[in-house]
Amino acid sequence: MTDARNYGSGMPADAMVAHLVTQAGIQRVPSPKLTLFIRRGFLDAATCAALCTAVDATRRPSTLSDTNGDASFRTSETGDLDPLDPLTIDLNARIATLTGLDPVYGEPIQGQRYAVGQEFKAHTDYFEPDGVDYPRYCGIAGNRTWTVMIYLNEPEAGGATRFKAIDKIVQPETGKLLAWNNRRADGTLNPATLHHGMKVRAGTKYVITKWFRERPWR
Repeated sequence: MTDARNYGSGMPADAMVAHLVTQAGIQRVPSPKLTLFIRRGFLDAATCAALCTAVDATRRPSTLSDTNGDASFRTSETGDLDPLDPLTIDLNARIATLTGLDPVYGEPIQGQRYAVGQEFKAHTDYFEPDGVDYPRYCGIAGNRTWTVMIYLNEPEAGGATRFKAIDKIVQPETGKLLAWNNRRADGTLNPATLHHGMKVRAGTKYVITKWFRERPWR
């Protein structure tokens, strides 16, 4: 079992939560089932627009690590941000400052684009230990620990993120950040982090996502 006291953060997990709650504008969603934070206005509109352009430059159909036979399970597009771009460097630094998550544990930042009708059905961000591709994706850096996601725009309709276990629906809002721990307090994987990127009904939705691991990413 992963040591719950220190993983993917560079500091003990409880100290990291204590750090987060002191940050200006941060809100903790009241739930005993999962650790979830929201920060509105984390990025300004101009930065978000530049990130949307960066996502568009490399976007391709999104994929699944373990396919489940449902071709409509994840229908978005994914774009990788250039890690050497000053925009990406600045974004990584901002995320680290807000969350206390050590960048050395972080995966490269990805962006996702959702057109009308596209979604990512209810899923967790961690890899199932009994999954066929678990050794491939987790053999070096370990499993995912924290997720940081930022909405880059507001679609005309739809595109919310639903955390079913706590009956919480978060609406897209330009610059809004979500951060959640994919583990319980004891370090075990938390199925209550199941979330659904709901269908966009009008317009287009852009988000960026950064995942953190148990061990340094390389």
